[in-house]
Amino acid sequence: MSTPIVLIEQGEDGYLISSVVELPGCHTQAKTLDQLMERTKEVIQLYLKCKDPVDTEVKFIGLQKVEVEA
Repeated sequence: MSTPIVLIEQGEDGYLISSVVELPGCHTQAKTLDQLMERTKEVIQLYLKCKDPVDTEVKFIGLQKVEVEA
């Protein structure tokens, strides 16, 4: 697995949430960015121990906000 792409968001409660794009269900949360990055590394390692390595290469293009009327 190459360097994974991690999406970071901030929840309504102020916690930071990371999701690893290439690893479905691989996510964690923390109060600080440093703590989040450490936990993200740990969760990736645990995921790869429990699952077969993913051979999916994702080419990051960018992020875009889309405004939709509700």
